[in-house]
Amino acid sequence: MKFEVTSEYINQLEEDVIAGNAELHLEELNDTHAADIAEVVDQLSLEAGKLLLHDLEDEKAADVLIELDEDLRAKILEDYSGLEIATELVDNLDSDDAADLINELSEERQREVLNSIEDPIQAKGLADLLIYPENTAGALMGTELVKVNHNWRVLQCVKEMRRQAEDIEHVHSVYVVDDANKLLGTLSLKKLLTTSTKTPIGEVFTKNAQSVEAMDDAEDVARAMEKYDLIVMPVVDSLNHLIGRITIDDVVDVIRDEAKEDYNFASGLVEDVESDDSVWTTTRARLPWLLIGLVGGLGAASVIGRFELELSHVPKMAFFIPLIAAMGGNVGVQSSAIIVQALASKSPMGSLLKRLFKELGVGLLNGLICSLIIVGASLFLGYETKLAITVAVALISVVVVAALIGTFVPLLLDKYKIDPALATGPFITTTNDILGLFIYFTIGSLLLGA
Repeated sequence: MKFEVTSEYINQLEEDVIAGNAELHLEELNDTHAADIAEVVDQLSLEAGKLLLHDLEDEKAADVLIELDEDLRAKILEDYSGLEIATELVDNLDSDDAADLINELSEERQREVLNSIEDPIQAKGLADLLIYPENTAGALMGTELVKVNHNWRVLQCVKEMRRQAEDIEHVHSVYVVDDANKLLGTLSLKKLLTTSTKTPIGEVFTKNAQSVEAMDDAEDVARAMEKYDLIVMPVVDSLNHLIGRITIDDVVDVIRDEAKEDYNFASGLVEDVESDDSVWTTTRARLPWLLIGLVGGLGAASVIGRFELELSHVPKMAFFIPLIAAMGGNVGVQSSAIIVQALASKSPMGSLLKRLFKELGVGLLNGLICSLIIVGASLFLGYETKLAITVAVALISVVVVAALIGTFVPLLLDKYKIDPALATGPFITTTNDILGLFIYFTIGSLLLGA
């Protein structure tokens, strides 16, 4: 249902929940999507949010908790005992979401929750999921799936699928395995429905299904699902035994988190921050790159000081310092952004030398166009022809050098397993500011005889 949240609704809900009258809203909320309720809980006070979640149906409350911000979820879970987490939340979640929830708890609380789960098979399965490192396919996967044996006939498969599907909320795909539980392929529901019930599954299933190993990087999983246009990906162990599946909603979270991380790097933030974080947390995230920028600024000032004599002879050169610095920084960020995007999507780029030659050509063409414009503008504004030519030559040089640096640095960082997104931020801008000014004053001293 469509759910509209207004400040009046939030205020009324808060008042009713605190007063113990949450039942006035429960029918509407229990019919509302968990993501919409999570937005409501986020706007309530912590006390009201806790009370509301306890009043909701267990299944709905579990889904809402998964949709909440991690920090808020941690505060709310403080009021839950290990038994309550096991019976009210974990039992109502898919295994991947349940494992994520448990993984956010302390080790002591994790043991308490696992020991409170009545089904020993479920408890062991969740404990196995907790072993996988963060940002791996195993950490993303759930164990709820439907599988059939390739030796069965269609009729037996249908019976077995019905039995397995009783415990699964969403059936995304049907997997075909051998007697050793090794993944062989997938079974199309259309073929299952249009094939004789006596036909062996081995004759109708699709072989060589795309799969990932449990220890594969989560970003590689996301790229594979995007490449092959999949909504679910089977997960196997190193021996190709089928152990789980990853759905598209989990992959979207990975893509969003990675994009956010890259954006933070490009913006000069060294860690993830939110708008409601404390002053100290926000300062800690911003300060390192600001200090690097400060050092870069001192470096640029040092370059200008080194050419103080030249500036005293031709003081009008100072008018173009901002232009040279800005152009170098902009070109460097543009070039690095293209490389970072290509690296992130694993797009073919050819050899390093080929890429550098391409950027050299692009830099020369862009530099030439911008230089012609700056010559015309300088002459129109009344500057000397010699100064205009000096700025133009320097501009071409700066643009070319910035393009090459913006291409080379991300590739170098990627080679040494450092996130290349670092190259699109203050690092490239600061580097090109210093080099650009050095190139500008060096060319100026040569052409103007300053």
